[in-house]
Amino acid sequence: MSLSISTSILPGGIVEISPEGEIDVDTAYEVREAIAGVLAKGRPSRIELNMCRVGFIDSVGISAMVSGFQMGEVSGVRLVVTQPSRFVHRQLWVTGLLGLFGAPEPYFAGVPEAPVHNG
Repeated sequence: MSLSISTSILPGGIVEISPEGEIDVDTAYEVREAIAGVLAKGRPSRIELNMCRVGFIDSVGISAMVSGFQMGEVSGVRLVVTQPSRFVHRQLWVTGLLGLFGAPEPYFAGVPEAPVHNG
Protein backbone atom coordinates (compact mmCIF):
# COMPACT_ATOMS: atom_id res chain seq x y z
CA MET A 1 0.00 0.00 0.00
CA SER A 2 1.35 3.39 -0.92
CA LEU A 3 0.90 6.73 0.77
CA SER A 4 -0.50 9.91 -0.72
CA ILE A 5 -0.41 13.24 1.05
CA SER A 6 -2.52 16.31 0.32
CA THR A 7 -2.03 19.72 1.87
CA SER A 8 -4.66 22.44 2.15
CA ILE A 9 -5.03 25.84 3.78
CA LEU A 10 -7.86 26.17 6.30
CA PRO A 11 -9.37 29.39 7.70
CA GLY A 12 -7.22 31.17 10.26
CA GLY A 13 -3.92 30.35 8.60
CA ILE A 14 -4.05 26.67 9.57
CA VAL A 15 -2.38 24.21 7.22
CA GLU A 16 -3.89 20.73 7.06
CA ILE A 17 -1.74 17.81 5.97
CA SER A 18 -3.81 14.74 5.10
CA PRO A 19 -1.95 11.47 4.55
CA GLU A 20 -3.86 8.54 3.08
CA GLY A 21 -2.66 4.95 3.23
CA GLU A 22 0.00 3.38 5.43
CA ILE A 23 2.78 5.23 7.23
CA ASP A 24 5.64 2.79 7.73
CA VAL A 25 9.37 2.38 7.28
CA ASP A 26 8.99 2.93 3.51
CA THR A 27 6.77 6.03 3.62
CA ALA A 28 7.38 7.78 6.96
CA TYR A 29 9.87 10.21 5.41
CA GLU A 30 7.05 11.56 3.21
CA VAL A 31 5.16 12.77 6.30
CA ARG A 32 8.29 14.38 7.72
CA GLU A 33 9.01 16.04 4.34
CA ALA A 34 5.42 17.32 4.06
CA ILE A 35 5.70 19.00 7.47
CA ALA A 36 9.16 20.39 6.66
CA GLY A 37 7.81 21.69 3.34
CA VAL A 38 5.00 23.59 5.04
CA LEU A 39 7.41 25.11 7.56
CA ALA A 40 9.84 26.08 4.79
CA LYS A 41 7.11 28.14 3.08
CA GLY A 42 6.12 30.15 6.14
CA ARG A 43 4.72 30.08 9.64
CA PRO A 44 1.12 28.86 9.72
CA SER A 45 -0.88 29.47 12.89
CA ARG A 46 -1.03 25.68 13.32
CA ILE A 47 -0.42 22.48 11.38
CA GLU A 48 -3.15 19.86 11.56
CA LEU A 49 -2.23 16.31 10.65
CA ASN A 50 -5.57 14.79 9.60
CA MET A 51 -5.10 11.06 10.15
CA CYS A 52 -8.61 9.76 9.36
CA ARG A 53 -7.46 7.95 6.18
CA VAL A 54 -4.38 6.30 7.68
CA GLY A 55 -5.07 2.60 8.13
CA PHE A 56 -1.69 1.66 9.56
CA ILE A 57 1.26 3.36 11.23
CA ASP A 58 4.36 1.72 12.66
CA SER A 59 7.04 2.96 15.05
CA VAL A 60 8.96 4.64 12.22
CA GLY A 61 5.78 6.51 11.26
CA ILE A 62 5.21 7.58 14.86
CA SER A 63 8.83 8.72 14.99
CA ALA A 64 8.29 10.83 11.84
CA MET A 65 5.27 12.48 13.50
CA VAL A 66 7.32 13.28 16.62
CA SER A 67 10.07 14.67 14.39
CA GLY A 68 7.47 16.87 12.66
CA PHE A 69 6.17 18.02 16.03
CA GLN A 70 9.70 18.97 17.07
CA MET A 71 10.31 20.85 13.79
CA GLY A 72 7.14 22.81 14.47
CA GLU A 73 8.16 23.58 18.05
CA VAL A 74 11.50 24.99 16.85
CA SER A 75 9.58 27.23 14.42
CA GLY A 76 6.95 28.22 17.00
CA VAL A 77 4.20 26.31 15.17
CA ARG A 78 1.99 23.80 17.01
CA LEU A 79 1.40 20.49 15.25
CA VAL A 80 -1.74 18.61 16.27
CA VAL A 81 -3.37 15.42 15.06
CA THR A 82 -7.01 15.62 13.99
CA GLN A 83 -9.49 12.81 13.34
CA PRO A 84 -7.09 9.90 13.90
CA SER A 85 -8.30 6.55 12.60
CA ARG A 86 -8.92 3.98 15.33
CA PHE A 87 -5.57 2.36 14.57
CA VAL A 88 -3.63 5.63 14.72
CA HIS A 89 -5.45 6.66 17.91
CA ARG A 90 -4.58 3.35 19.54
CA GLN A 91 -0.91 3.60 18.53
CA LEU A 92 -0.64 7.14 19.92
CA TRP A 93 -2.37 6.05 23.12
CA VAL A 94 -0.19 2.96 23.58
CA THR A 95 3.00 4.97 23.04
CA GLY A 96 1.88 7.67 25.47
CA LEU A 97 1.99 10.32 22.74
CA LEU A 98 -1.71 11.12 22.42
CA GLY A 99 -1.42 14.20 24.65
CA LEU A 100 1.59 15.50 22.71
CA PHE A 101 -0.57 15.78 19.59
CA GLY A 102 -3.53 17.49 21.28
CA ALA A 103 -5.32 14.38 22.62
CA PRO A 104 -7.63 14.01 19.60
CA GLU A 105 -10.69 11.80 19.73
CA PRO A 106 -10.72 8.88 17.29
CA TYR A 107 -12.50 9.34 13.97
CA PHE A 108 -15.46 7.05 13.37
CA ALA A 109 -16.33 7.88 9.76
CA GLY A 110 -18.78 10.57 10.75
CA VAL A 111 -20.67 8.41 13.24
CA PRO A 112 -20.72 10.07 16.65
CA GLU A 113 -19.67 7.76 19.43
CA ALA A 114 -22.30 6.96 22.03
CA PRO A 115 -21.78 9.08 25.14
CA VAL A 116 -20.27 7.33 28.11
CA HIS A 117 -22.19 7.72 31.34
CA ASN A 118 -20.17 7.46 34.51
CA GLY A 119 -22.08 6.80 37.69
